[in-house]
Amino acid sequence: MATNDALDVKAIRADFPIFDRQVHDKPLIFLDSAASSQKPLQVIEAMNSYYRCCNANVHRGVYTLSEQATDMYEGARKKVARFIGARSWREVIFTRNATESINLVAYSWARANLRPGDEIVNTEMEHHANIVPWQQVAKETGAILRHIPVSEEGLLQLDSLDTLLNERTRLVAFTHMSNVLGTIIPVKQIVEKAHAVGALCLVDAAQSVPHMPVDVQELGCDFLVFSSHKMCGPTGMGVLWGKRELLEDMPPFMTGGDMIRRVTLDSSEWNDLPHKFEAGTPAIAEAIGLGAAVDYLSALGMDKVRAHEKEIAAYALERLSEVRGLCVLGPPDAELHGGLAAFTMDNIHPHDLAAILDAEGIAVRAGHHCAMPLHHKYGVAATTRASFYIYTLKEEIDALVEALYKARQLMTRQVSL
Repeated sequence: MATNDALDVKAIRADFPIFDRQVHDKPLIFLDSAASSQKPLQVIEAMNSYYRCCNANVHRGVYTLSEQATDMYEGARKKVARFIGARSWREVIFTRNATESINLVAYSWARANLRPGDEIVNTEMEHHANIVPWQQVAKETGAILRHIPVSEEGLLQLDSLDTLLNERTRLVAFTHMSNVLGTIIPVKQIVEKAHAVGALCLVDAAQSVPHMPVDVQELGCDFLVFSSHKMCGPTGMGVLWGKRELLEDMPPFMTGGDMIRRVTLDSSEWNDLPHKFEAGTPAIAEAIGLGAAVDYLSALGMDKVRAHEKEIAAYALERLSEVRGLCVLGPPDAELHGGLAAFTMDNIHPHDLAAILDAEGIAVRAGHHCAMPLHHKYGVAATTRASFYIYTLKEEIDALVEALYKARQLMTRQVSL
């Protein structure tokens, strides 16, 4: 699937059955991987194999099928732990998605530890999943929510940390890569400043873990969250990684079966990590699918994944700059930019533009991308977003640009009529 120097993208595409289909009688060009990536056969077959060969509940049976299912489920957890550099598989909590992972920390750690006057620091470029939970926590605890501003170029104004961070700061929650601007954040720099005042750090890595090497020990953060479905895995599966000492002290998020060690009619004792945070029957097939996705990406090499996306992003930014009236949000430097480009184009509404592109077989996302405050800052209600992944070809960027020219001609003709 890969040479010594670069990804063999055409060989990779052969692993993804979705690319055999057409849309509106045209080959599918999928440029919405920031929302959800496509799935390789290796992931699909791993989940199919579980259902066909050893479908049973985990942790609860002593018969062969259950033991095999448990080995596959917990094996996936260990793969994830290695993939992100966790010290122990017990630090890896399976959730439904990155959103639930953030809410787990908000409900469990924040509500147990925050007091009136404590401060949470966020940024202006966050996804709603990393804004709304902290708004709710602030309302319930009396904590104060503050924000790191974003520059016109789409960079965090990190010099503001010197005034934002103080002895009242308890948590800094921020994205590793913006799902609108594509901006890659210097996590270690923020973590060091936060830890210097005694604050914890939560990193939303939903847009980074699928696209670049991420090592939680190297980053130094306290919590990190991401989703399976953005990294070639299935939907309905997310990950919360947290430092073990923090997770040990946190109360359960949900209660019920499998997260307990002992129950009487009057009291209960919690299970060990990670099971304390995984009440009820888990998403077994989805965890196995995530494990297969980790295997797939690991075989490619995350350094090569990042190198490919940086090359594609640089090419896309260059080609999009040729389109008159098109404005890309975010930094122009591909070194600071992930594999996506969100843009406006003249007075064409992003939904209209996305519909026109769809007629050409090109799938892009249009809207506020769950980042309304960021769009408001730039004075736009919505953008069109093209996002790239391991299977994106330069020819597809060329097709996107050609379709954008067609869209301008079509909309200009309609206005003149």
